[in-house]
Amino acid sequence: MQGLKAELLKGCWYMAAEGASLKTGALKGMTLAGEPVLLARGTSGEVFAMRDTCPHRGIPLRYGSVQGDTVQCCYHGWRFGSDGTCVDIPSMREGQQIDLSKIRCSSYPAIERYGLIWVYVSQAGEDPSASETPEPPALPDIPFGEVPKAAVAMDFPCSADHAAFGLMDPTHAAFVHTSWWFKKDASKLRPKEKAFEPSPFGFRMKRHRIPPQNVIYKRLLGDNVSTEISYMLPGYRIEHIRGDKHWVVGLTSITPTTDEETIVSQIFWSSIGWLSPVAPIARHFMRVFVRQDRDVVVQQREGLKTQPKLMLINDADTQARWWMRLKDEWMSAQANGRAFVNPLKEHTLRWRS
Repeated sequence: MQGLKAELLKGCWYMAAEGASLKTGALKGMTLAGEPVLLARGTSGEVFAMRDTCPHRGIPLRYGSVQGDTVQCCYHGWRFGSDGTCVDIPSMREGQQIDLSKIRCSSYPAIERYGLIWVYVSQAGEDPSASETPEPPALPDIPFGEVPKAAVAMDFPCSADHAAFGLMDPTHAAFVHTSWWFKKDASKLRPKEKAFEPSPFGFRMKRHRIPPQNVIYKRLLGDNVSTEISYMLPGYRIEHIRGDKHWVVGLTSITPTTDEETIVSQIFWSSIGWLSPVAPIARHFMRVFVRQDRDVVVQQREGLKTQPKLMLINDADTQARWWMRLKDEWMSAQANGRAFVNPLKEHTLRWRS
């Protein structure tokens, strides 16, 4: 927590990309939790993922091409099926005996759901089918086939830990997110009191009514607007806002590329049909909001390079402490071959923001 780098969690699902970013017949290489991952969409439309390294000469497979539901290496034309098994070596002579099934590049379980591509990064030697987290996180109210109304993603030059702390920090908005349309006067801080409870692989701020001064929610969603916010490993913030007429679900995901670099994505779905035409405007404001967070971690990195001893206070920083307790329990459970046990209890936090 103190420095520039963070322990990367394995044995879990990460949100890798927006589904719309990967067209049929396309490849997308990325680093995910320190591993070179290739996303591919075959001509059948299905998404699959494998290690972005050809086992023949080591060239990244992202420089190759999709052939049906296989990936062909650009160097010697070797082809690999969606499970990473070699299915063709063009240079083999007639009668040459090579067991292609023994030639493999690692594959990763991949699922396309809610218009997003999720990839499972396993522990060393783990059978992903035996994982206790067999699916990506469930999003309320959203059918699996629903696509986002708006989404943005941005590279953050910080560890997943520091990105997570910013994600759940309840007091920085008045000083960081200062726009003419949001939190423009940091002197008007109000006392807050929120109840929290444990949730699967994390914790949640219990559902509560949104204050009446936030009239935009009432105009968009109807009366009796309430919200519930959940945080869960390996790096998700899920907010579910609903009123008498409509609902909105927001997902912010933290996807570590390396131990000191992270992709932060903000994605929204809603039952309000007319939001789609104004999505470009929504994405602009989302980028402004996310970029403000990014600018702060760039500045923070300057200080972290001096290896300062950091200080967290109650109650404003309690959620960051909870996050590290959850992460420590996750790694302890894996190291000892036991089930994850949520160490958190119900609690009420108070702060000003």
